[in-house]
Amino acid sequence: MGTKTCLIAIAILACACSSNPGNKPKAGSENNKETVTAETPQPVVQSEMVYFKGGKFQMGSAVGTPQEQPVHEVAVHAFKLDKHPVTVGDFRRFIEATRHKTDAEKFGDSGVFDFKTNSWALVPGANWQYPMGKTAPPAGINDPVTQVSWSDAEAFATWAGKRLPTEAEWEYAARCGGNSNTKFSWGNTLVVNGKYMANVWQGSDLTAQQGADGFNFVSPVGAFGETACGLTDMGGNVWNWCADVYQPYPGSTMPFQYNPDARSIRGGSFFFDQNGENSFSVTGRASNTKETSLFNTGFRCAANAD
Repeated sequence: MGTKTCLIAIAILACACSSNPGNKPKAGSENNKETVTAETPQPVVQSEMVYFKGGKFQMGSAVGTPQEQPVHEVAVHAFKLDKHPVTVGDFRRFIEATRHKTDAEKFGDSGVFDFKTNSWALVPGANWQYPMGKTAPPAGINDPVTQVSWSDAEAFATWAGKRLPTEAEWEYAARCGGNSNTKFSWGNTLVVNGKYMANVWQGSDLTAQQGADGFNFVSPVGAFGETACGLTDMGGNVWNWCADVYQPYPGSTMPFQYNPDARSIRGGSFFFDQNGENSFSVTGRASNTKETSLFNTGFRCAANAD
């Protein structure tokens, strides 16, 4: 299945994100944009990871969307998870070291939501360096890398001596080792004392004005602080690719057609999603095919710890 075919499924899932076209980003807030030149100091690949002791936990939600149900017990082994999503600067190091060509670059275009037509578009030249296309500003080096497919993410993880996290590991970490029962990784509400706790879509439809959280598009990793166990961006900003082939949970009665190329994504993003705030929750989940690249999907890496 090619990128063009993938976008049909993507539009149905409403898993990709963008900002309201009528809104200009706030001054100084559009993704910390910075053009990288040969003279620009390059960040080293971030290696800070958070350790999680293995254990059992109750995965899923009894009140969430059908794909989050039913609640079931899962055991995970000890593992480590990247504190932040992989950044553009991190990914640049990988590209320079390996000369890897991303799927978006192979296809020559990638998925960006066009608010003029209220539809997805395959934008020529959109890639990890120019997630909105060549006519838009480049990505900032501290932004989470986007326009990377599952296959690109796996290639990076292998190069870094890591791997992609399983869905169970991602949720276990979002729950701070399975110990938290809050809706989101930071608590039960998106706004605390008038402050947004993550880079999320504000409103219930595509016409909603954006910027109340300080950003219209992606935000630099860590811009909204850390969870109680030291992770950032575990909800909102960009969807995270996971290792798993996407399937319903054991005992689910949700209608489902198995696709061996579908991979799970977690965490929601900065853009509108048909599942609303459930997409940002610790149990929210969706999927895309493994060659799909979008401007609101990135990843973080995991590693075995025992």
